[in-house]
Amino acid sequence: MNKLRSILFFAGTVLFLAASGNIQAAKKPNLIYVLADDLGYGDLGCYGQKTLTTPNLDRMAAEGMRFTRHYAGSTVCAPSRCVLMTGLHTGHGRIRGNGPGQLKPTDTTFARVLQQNGYATGCFGKWGVGNPPPLNDPAVHGFDEFYGYVNMYHAHNYYPEFMVHNGKKVPLRNKLYPDWKQSRFGPREGAGVAELAVDYAPKLIGDAALNFIRQNHEKPFFVYYALNIPHANNEGGGENRIDKNGMRVPDWGEFKGKDWPAPEKGFAQMIHYIDRDIGNILKLLKELGIDDNTLVMFSSDNGPHQEGGHKMPFFDSNGPLTGMKRDLTEGGIRVPFLARWPGKVPAGKTSGHISGFQDVFPTLCELGGVKKHPKTDGISMAPTLLGEGKQEKHPHLYWEFYERGGRVAVAKDNWKAIRQNVMKNPNAPIELYDLSKDIGEENDIARAHPELVKEMARIMKAEHVDEQ
Repeated sequence: MNKLRSILFFAGTVLFLAASGNIQAAKKPNLIYVLADDLGYGDLGCYGQKTLTTPNLDRMAAEGMRFTRHYAGSTVCAPSRCVLMTGLHTGHGRIRGNGPGQLKPTDTTFARVLQQNGYATGCFGKWGVGNPPPLNDPAVHGFDEFYGYVNMYHAHNYYPEFMVHNGKKVPLRNKLYPDWKQSRFGPREGAGVAELAVDYAPKLIGDAALNFIRQNHEKPFFVYYALNIPHANNEGGGENRIDKNGMRVPDWGEFKGKDWPAPEKGFAQMIHYIDRDIGNILKLLKELGIDDNTLVMFSSDNGPHQEGGHKMPFFDSNGPLTGMKRDLTEGGIRVPFLARWPGKVPAGKTSGHISGFQDVFPTLCELGGVKKHPKTDGISMAPTLLGEGKQEKHPHLYWEFYERGGRVAVAKDNWKAIRQNVMKNPNAPIELYDLSKDIGEENDIARAHPELVKEMARIMKAEHVDEQ
C-alpha cells in the first residue's frame, strides 16, 4: 500500500510540474530561422570576409555549427523561399521563378505543420513567396502573426508608404516620388523610391520580431525573420534611375568617412544591421532565460547581387566561388548556414554535410517533435546538428531556373553539372566540375567523364516535373 501511495504521489507531482511548466526537458524547443536577402557566401567574417566585420554572426559560428556546403533553394527570391517553405525543390515546387505564380491554400508549409503541433508562429520581414501573393498569404500558410512585406517588389523599398500587418496595410510616414507610385508597376504594389524617408522598415521589422519573442517566450514559438537587406532597391537605384544609390540606409555609421562609393557604404551598413539584429536576438534569449532551449539558424536566400549601384566584387561577396544571384554556379546558390543551440548543437564545429533549403522542413519538424508531415524532397539535418545518430545523405541536389536563357544544375557528392541556355536548347551540352579540386568551377571536365555526364543528364530529366 505504501509503495502504491509513493507511486501515486510521484505521478501526481510530475503532472503538477508539467502543468506548471517546470519540466523544461519536456518542453519543445523554440525555433528561429533568420534569412538574409542576397547575402553572399563571402559576406561574413566566419566565411572569410576581410573588410567588413560580423562579430555576432561569427559568435554564432563559434558557439554553434557552420556549414560549408549548404545550398539555397534557387538563385532568386521567390522560388528559393518556396523551396524553404514547402520542402520541394524547384523541379517539383509550385514557384520556380520571380514571375507570376502563387502557392495554393492547400500547399503545406512547415509553418502550418508547426502551428498545428502547438507552436506560436510569426513571420517578420519579406514573405515574397510567389508574385503577387494576397495580403493574407502568410496567415493562409501557417503564421499566427505577420508584419512586413508580402509582395517581394514592395520589399525593394526600405522606406515604403505602408507595411502589412496580419493582412492589412499599416501606413508609415514615408512618401514616394509621385512618378514611382504603385500604378506604374501594377502588381509591384508599394515599390518605388521615397522622397520623404522617415520610417526605416528593416528597423520596424526587427522590433516586431523581438516583440513576438517577448510575448510568446513562455510557450514554444517559431520565428521566421526574413530580412529584406542587403537586397538593393531595384526600382530606384543605379545608373539612369531616380536615385543613384539603391543601397539606402538611415546613416552610414562608421563607414561615413570611408573613401567608398555611396552604395558600398550603404551595403556595409546593411551588413552591420544584420549582425546587430542577430546580437539583439541572442541578447533577448538570454534575458528571457530561454537561450538553452532555442535553436537559432541563419542563412541567405541566394548568392550576392550586383544591383542598386553596388558592385559584388567590392567586398568579394562570393569569396572563392564563381557567379552570383541568377547563376547556378556555386556563387549563385551556395550560401552561409549557421546553427546555434547551446548544449545541443556542438560549439565550434564546421560541417561539410551537403544540404539545402528543402532540408529545413523535415529538420524543424523532427526537432519540434512533429511525428507526421507531408513528404518533401528534404532530409532532416538533426543528426548532424545534434551530433547524434547517422545522417542520411542526398544522392544529389537539383535546381532549375527558367529565366534569362534558363539553366539547370545537379550537385552529386563533389561533382557539379550545369546545363546553360536550356530555354533555347533543352539538350545543350553539360558542363562538369569537380568541386573538391575546383571550387571556382573554372575547369570543365565533361569530356573526360562521359558516363558521369550521361548520369547527370538522366537526373536532370528525372527531377523535372511539369508544374501542376
